[in-house]
Amino acid sequence: MIPRYSRPEMVAIWSPETKFRIWFEIEAHATTALANLGVVPKEAAEIVWEKGSEATFDVARIDAIEREVKHDVIAFLTHLAEIVGPEARFVHQGMTSSDVLDTCLNVQLVRAADILLADLDALLAALKRRAFEYKLTPTIGRSHGIHAEPVTFGLKLAQAYAEFSRARERLVAARREVATCAISGAVGTFANIDPSVEAYVADKLGLAVEPVSTQVIPRDRHAMYFATLAVIASSIERLAVEVRHLQRTEVYEAEEYFSEGQKGSSAMPHKRNPVLTENLTGLARMVRAYALPAMENVALWHERDISHSSVERMIGPDATVTLDFALARLAGVIDKLVVYPENMQANLDKLGGLVHSQRVLLALTQKGISREDAYRLVQRNAMPVWRGEGDFLTLLKNDKDVRAALSEAEIEENFDLGYHLKHVDTIFRRVFGES
Repeated sequence: MIPRYSRPEMVAIWSPETKFRIWFEIEAHATTALANLGVVPKEAAEIVWEKGSEATFDVARIDAIEREVKHDVIAFLTHLAEIVGPEARFVHQGMTSSDVLDTCLNVQLVRAADILLADLDALLAALKRRAFEYKLTPTIGRSHGIHAEPVTFGLKLAQAYAEFSRARERLVAARREVATCAISGAVGTFANIDPSVEAYVADKLGLAVEPVSTQVIPRDRHAMYFATLAVIASSIERLAVEVRHLQRTEVYEAEEYFSEGQKGSSAMPHKRNPVLTENLTGLARMVRAYALPAMENVALWHERDISHSSVERMIGPDATVTLDFALARLAGVIDKLVVYPENMQANLDKLGGLVHSQRVLLALTQKGISREDAYRLVQRNAMPVWRGEGDFLTLLKNDKDVRAALSEAEIEENFDLGYHLKHVDTIFRRVFGES
């Protein structure tokens, strides 16, 4: 985690203090469940809760013990015994380290998902507000980066809204899939601990029981979680790249907010650069990079190995913290995006009406001209416009073959910008409902 790209609430989920607190809760809940079964004394379970709940776990002390014993969970349990006293011997009865580690990881991933879902809600709200603001603001649509036909800027934002709505649905599903608990003991057979303990702990932590674990929770769940984060990151990059293109000097239809006192270049005082969305492109690359090792973690040896452990210690915090920061940054970019409708109109007009070429093509076919011949007639009048040799409407009117099929009035009818916007309301209803 890099402080520059981190936000405190998400960072806190991955702090040692939070981790050890979750470990304690897992152990304490399991001890209570064992007490309910009569396996350990109820008084011991109560003391574990009483002393552990009031304790502040000493991270430095746990680290010092781990340097000696070379085992993180044993180090924690040793420190917990220092706090709890003799009753600590009843903690971790019939459990294995993965019961604690895997269940804790899933608690952390669920909490991280909840923050990310809130981030998505904030982004969706910004996109919806700006989409309706520019619902009927015409702009040029581009394919291959080249002028195609008119759209509206609101439609661009509506498309992004729909995409991030799908992202939210995927994250909800990924959260549900990873929200499992395993308290099944060595190799997952419950030989030394009753399955009811697992059910009790799962209920207390808001998780589902893992139907069948080996000694670990299956990592296909985690692979899907991190793959979902990677897809969300790709959607972030898609929208960021659109903003970057729109801010190019030759386009200049929208730009990131440039605050008073902000500077764009150490050398050139005139610069206003899309630094936020360029940053988002870079952050998206990093989040995507974490998906592959998560997928490689699925194939472990037999009932378990720990080749996944070092990976998850890195990608768990880094992927969630980075995506949290990126989503918040993107919401801010959209919320404060500066839009230039007059430049959009100027760009629409830049090619002298060429954006209406398809309508003329279709009008000619409606008059009985073959599509191939109609295409040839329209294209021969379009190409000179690219070279700056007149405007499209005038050239069409002066083409005797075109005029043989279409009157001047019929040609002009095909240059109505509003024609392209007639279904905007329909699309908005599909995306946003009837609101």
